[in-house]
Amino acid sequence: MSSSSSTKAGKGKSRASTAISRSRRAGVQFPVSRISHLIKYGNYAERVSSSAPVYLSAVLEYLSAEVLELAGNVAKENHKARILPQHIVHAMRNDRELFTLLENVIIADASLLPNNDEDFLPEEEKGEGKGSASEEL
Repeated sequence: MSSSSSTKAGKGKSRASTAISRSRRAGVQFPVSRISHLIKYGNYAERVSSSAPVYLSAVLEYLSAEVLELAGNVAKENHKARILPQHIVHAMRNDRELFTLLENVIIADASLLPNNDEDFLPEEEKGEGKGSASEEL
C-alpha cells in the first residue's frame, strides 16, 4: 500500500477544506471583506480591484497601531492604566508625522486647549500672563 491511502484514488482532499478569510490570507487584523464592501457600495469608483481593500486594511491597521502605541506611552507616563482621549491627542500632537496627517481632526472629550495664536486674542488678555502679582500691588 502506498502512503496516499487517505485520499480517494489520489485525487482531491479527503476532508472538507475550511474557509479562510481574506484578512487571514493577507495577515492583517482589520476586516478586509467589510472594507471591500464599504468601498464598493460607497460609490467611490465604478470598479474596485481585489487588492485595494487589502492594502487599505493594512494601512489602517498600521496607523491604528502607531497611534495606540504612542497613546499607551503617554498614559504610562501619566501613571494611568487606561488610554484616555487626552492621551491620544497628546500623542498625535507630539509626533510630527501624525500631527501633519491629523492636524484638522477633533477628538471628542479630549478637553485639551487649542493652540490659540496671540494675534487673535483681545488686547487685555495679551499682556496679563507676563506680569507677577507683586508688581500689581
